[in-house]
Amino acid sequence: MIKAIALFSGGLDSILAVKLVQKQNIDICGLTFTTPFFNAAKAQASARQIDLPLMVEDFTTQHLQMLKSPRYGYGKNMNPCIDCHTLMLKMAGRKMEETGADFLVTGEVLGQRPMSQTKQSLYVVAKNSGCSDYILRPLSAQLLEPVKAEREGKVDRLKLMSISGRGRKDQMRLAKEFGILQYPPPAGGCLLTDPIFSIRLRDLMSHSEDRQIRDYELLKYGRHFRAGDKGKIIVGRNKADNEALRQLALNVDLVCNMADFPGPYVLAPYGSESAMTAAAALCVRYSDAPADTEARVVCLHKNISTTIKAKAIPKEDSERWII
Repeated sequence: MIKAIALFSGGLDSILAVKLVQKQNIDICGLTFTTPFFNAAKAQASARQIDLPLMVEDFTTQHLQMLKSPRYGYGKNMNPCIDCHTLMLKMAGRKMEETGADFLVTGEVLGQRPMSQTKQSLYVVAKNSGCSDYILRPLSAQLLEPVKAEREGKVDRLKLMSISGRGRKDQMRLAKEFGILQYPPPAGGCLLTDPIFSIRLRDLMSHSEDRQIRDYELLKYGRHFRAGDKGKIIVGRNKADNEALRQLALNVDLVCNMADFPGPYVLAPYGSESAMTAAAALCVRYSDAPADTEARVVCLHKNISTTIKAKAIPKEDSERWII
């Protein structure tokens, strides 16, 4: 039995790539990756829809190492698409060897993305992954050089597609032929493409505060402030933020809560007593305490609780500090 592994994001292109290979009676299994910047939820939902066995691989350590210095740089924000795809294919190649699969499948479409899916980019990614002759791109295969599986007759090239460009009409028509009526929108789920998240990530890395994985997780929640030499302070925006920050807090962090009024959960990662005044002022600023009121704030650091009185930080200062 011929076997393949598909890099599976759960988007329409990856679904169609799998279906085109399945149609040739090839045993195919999906592989998706997770990091703090994207998860497997979409891939898992789509895999269930088409009865695709799915492997989920957390490659956070390797991804973070690549992210700090990507060979081919970043996209519009902090998305190192070429290096990320290379890393995924490199790891998929190892999985192919481990499982005895014959080739890899991706849902990439020639010309669909200006940075990572030009003919040159596809060539570079495949070459640097170390398994270029094993990567089949079914949606654009007839526009690309045949790979080993095609040359050996394991895959019928004539039953693959010649789709190119950014339009989705061909994919939508093909989806209808396969009876696929529901599929995710084309927008990606990678936080590295988000402008605000990218600003926070650059700030974190520029201050060498990315000591552990949870520091990347913290970027997803609350308002972030850089209080000069006092370090970073995060203020929860709502109940969900507050709970997420509470779950991620460590004993070495400085934490602030309002004593007498409803207010946010405030977290200064690795903060010390020197950050207490600024953190407390931000806590009051975003609380329900009356304007110009000196309110009590409970501050916790290394299991030592201290209650101080603070006034809300002036609006212009908080706006100057916000990341």
